[in-house]
This record gives sequence, C-alpha cells and structure tokens, in this order.
Amino acid sequence: MKTTKLMRSALYAAVLVAVFATFGLGGCDKMNHYTINAPSNLQSRIDSIKAAKPNTGDTTYVNIATAIVGAEDNSSAWWSAFSDYFTIPTNKLLHMEFINHTTGINNWNNWNLAVVNLADRASADYKEYFVLRSDAFGWGGKMASVDPNYAFDIKMITQNYPSDDKGVIWSDFRTTMQGARVSIELDHSVTGNVFVTATAVGTNGTTMVETYNQPVSATADIMAFLVCDGSHFEMKKAYLIPSKITVVPDVNPVSIAIEGAPAFVEMGNKNFWGNAKATVTFADGSSILADSTNISFTVIPDMTTLGVKTVIVAYSKTKEGAYGKAVSNFYKLEVTNPVVSLEVTTLPNITKYYYFSNDPVIFNTTGIVVTGTYSDGSKGVIPNANLQFGKIPAASGSQSALITYVGATKTVTTTCPLTLVKGVSQVGANDFSSAWWTVFSSDYPVASGSSKTITMYCYSDNLANWHSPCTILRKADKTEYGVVRMDNFGWGTGYGTATSSSDWNWGIFTSGISGSKVAITVTNNGNNTADILYNVTYASGETHFQKYAGVTVDSSDLNCALVTEESYLVITE
Repeated sequence: MKTTKLMRSALYAAVLVAVFATFGLGGCDKMNHYTINAPSNLQSRIDSIKAAKPNTGDTTYVNIATAIVGAEDNSSAWWSAFSDYFTIPTNKLLHMEFINHTTGINNWNNWNLAVVNLADRASADYKEYFVLRSDAFGWGGKMASVDPNYAFDIKMITQNYPSDDKGVIWSDFRTTMQGARVSIELDHSVTGNVFVTATAVGTNGTTMVETYNQPVSATADIMAFLVCDGSHFEMKKAYLIPSKITVVPDVNPVSIAIEGAPAFVEMGNKNFWGNAKATVTFADGSSILADSTNISFTVIPDMTTLGVKTVIVAYSKTKEGAYGKAVSNFYKLEVTNPVVSLEVTTLPNITKYYYFSNDPVIFNTTGIVVTGTYSDGSKGVIPNANLQFGKIPAASGSQSALITYVGATKTVTTTCPLTLVKGVSQVGANDFSSAWWTVFSSDYPVASGSSKTITMYCYSDNLANWHSPCTILRKADKTEYGVVRMDNFGWGTGYGTATSSSDWNWGIFTSGISGSKVAITVTNNGNNTADILYNVTYASGETHFQKYAGVTVDSSDLNCALVTEESYLVITE
C-alpha cells in the first residue's frame, strides 16, 4: 500500500520587546532593580501572529484584487461571478481564506472551486481539471481529453458533515455554511497530484472538512478560482508555502487488463490493436491507461492467414516510469476474409424516436445485431465496435440510420429502418451537451386541489443516474420549494418534509434511461403539500415508479417545470 508522507511545518512568531530605561549608578558594586509590565494577553497576541502570518521560511503572500466576490445580496447566478485566479506552481501549496455567504436555499449555494490549466476562461486552450462543490459534489473537465488520467473521480471526495443514520443532514450543513470562515488548501505535489482540503468553521462553532485529490500536471502550473452560485465571499488572505507532500515511493505494476480489442480483423489489415485500451494497475491500487506506444507485444499474430490468433501484451514500467518486472495478458481475434455486404438481422431496442428540434437524432444501437457476409460466402456477426453508425434525420415518418463497415479492401454499408414522431416541445440538446441547470421547460401551473401530468420521452447518454428528468416545484416568481430527481434524490426548503418510495432495479436504472417514456404527475394537495409521481416505461417495456409525497409548498402559488442534464426530453403531452 502506498503511503503519502506529510512534512510537518511549524509556524514561528517572534515578539521583540525593547525596553529603554534611564537609570543611575550608586557605585560600581550596586545596581537598582527594574521590572517590565508585560501585557496580560501577550501569549494570545503571539498566537494570533502565528495564525495570521505563517513563517515556513518560504511564504509568498498573494495580492487579492477582488475582495468581495459576487453580489452581496447573493443574487449572482452560476458561472457569473469569480474570484481572482490563483496560480499554484508544482511543489507549492496555496492557502486561501474567506467568509462564505449564501442564500441558504440549496446545498450548492456556497463556495465552488475550479482547478484549471490557464488563467483565462475565454481562451480556446482553457480547460478544467475539475470543479469541486462545498456540498461534497463535483465534476471533471476537458483536461481529461488531454490525458485520461486527469479524469474526475467523485469517490475520492471525503467529508465529515453533520449526519444521522439516514445520511447528511443538509439543513444543518446549510446553517453552518452561512457566514462560515472557510480555508481551502490546494497542495500541488511533484507527484502529479493536487490535494484539496476545505475547512469551514461556522458561527455556530461547527467545523466541517471536505477533501479531494486527483492527478494533474506534475510540471505545469495549475490555476484555481472560486465561483459563486447564489452566494458571495469576503476574501481575507491567500499565500503560497512549500508543498507538504513528499515524493511517494515507487511501486511496481501487478496486472494489465485489455478492453476494446477487435474481435476480428480482415486479412490484409495489420492493425490487430484497433481502439483497444490497456489498464495497468499498480501495487498501491492506483491505475493508469496505457496506449499502444507504452506497451509491448510479446506475441504478434500472423495477419496473413485466416483463423483465430492470440496477442500477448506486456507492460514493464513502474508507476514512476522506471523499467522493472513486466506484467502481461492476452486476447484473441479472428483473421477473416473481407466483408462484402451487411444486413441488420436484429433490430435495436428502440425503433421509434420522438423528436422536436431540427438537429439530427443520435442513434441508440443497443440491441442491434449486424451480420456481415464475407468474400467466401460465410456469414458472421460484426461487433458494433467495428461499425460506424450515422445519425437519424429529424423528420416525421419513416427514416433510417446509415451503418458503415470500413474494411481493408472496401467499405460496405446498410441501413436500419426507424420511425420518427414529432413532439410538442423539447428540453435539452440532441447531442447530450446540455449542462446542469442550463435548460428548462416552461412553467406549468398546478392549481390547489388539482394535478398536472407531463408526458415525455427521455434520451440520455446513459452515463449517470441523474442524466434523466428532474422536476422543479416553485412559485410564479421562481422561488423554489424543492427539486426532485427521477433517481430517488431531492433537495430544497420544502423537501425536508417529503417521503420517497420507488421500485427501481438499480442494476439497470442508468442503462435503461434512454428511450424511456416518462409521465410525471404533480398533485397540489390543497393543504400546502404536493406529491410528485414518476411513471417510467423503459424501451424494453419494463415499468417502474418513483414517488415523493408531502413536499411543503404554498398551495395558492404552485408551478412545476422540468430540467435535465446530458440528456434531452421530448414532451409529447
């Protein structure tokens, strides 16, 4: 197991007391006695100096140009108000302190921290490593496209927030964050990692700590800044000190796993690796993705003859890049004759799509089986990984998606028949690019004692539970009572009184989102509570429900609206 050693730094303060006194000598053998009246709080002053001015021998104070970040009435919306950029060179630790102010409405209406590669959000080269929220949540950015090892990992977040046997008590969290003094340390280690520790001390005396770490560049500077979202900050100080993280011991690889290797390759094509990826795991439990330039092939298949071949892959570097004992694994592929034609032998799970925008629709290939005919007349299933799937034209009626196979000697195509039906409105972009809290439906008023049902089809990238419809309950002036997700989660001032129930099969929840028919019914009970019911029918025909009962609202002023992320909703009625 790898251990990370922390260098303990002591903070010193020197207090120099100069006493000038005039005294007379009564003779060489006699001297009068004098006393110094030191203040009674001298030690507390020394402690205060220590806390305010750390002296590690290498402390660099950072000038703060933006002392108040965000509108002081907490009206700054997400990604509209920012602190200064703070540059963190490698082997340095940034310490910043501020007072956190919040609307207190939502958990995320507090500080948000962005760690990025450039101090220029408008630059085309600007990319984020990650964004970390004060409520133990966050997400990754486009630096992961530069290096997949920069991917965000929410499992690395830890927190000690007030909790009971049901989990975090978010109402207590929001109370503590109002006016809390927050210190955030970002330690940019030479190991190529950043370690974040955020400590909030509330005016109620409660101390809360959140931590996170992930890989970043080991050589280039990283930048950090704070983002408001229904919040604002009084910046107090910021300084750089040496990193507390020493170089970690090197470790050996213990295994290599291969994913995405081609199941078959046409004769004449020498690329037996294709788009495969190798995951190398080290003795400390960490892992990296290794491409074909960083691995070796100890057995190279004969691609000039037909039949099943074996490829043996090896990796022989330690975590720090030194050569050592290799780990190996293997996979098999079949060298076949050229493919001369394609046909769809099993239709995909989704053959009817609902649409509204004019943008082409992404083709969901789940369940499809495409069979190829080879030059010798034999047939075989072509893996989806070896095929290219086109998008579906956004037009009502019978449509088709183009399917292409690029072989060693020729390119062959076929089409999959589909049907498109136009809806009445849409929330979100067809390419799943809509970020959280950026796309909304119209508001639907729900009168006291009545219900409103909104029926839609949800199309999702199926990468997370919450890439699905969320329901907002709010007043006509947009003041929120609460937000409830399809996956048994919610928040808001009115949510604390709600009870939830569902019958989900969580093993298939995420994979079943796209193509689902979702009917959301909001009932205004007339007694200042509301119920929300999700009735969901997967594309497979399987049905499930999610219900929230007793959300506190004002029955005389209740509206509902839909919001989603990395998915889109086509509303049909």
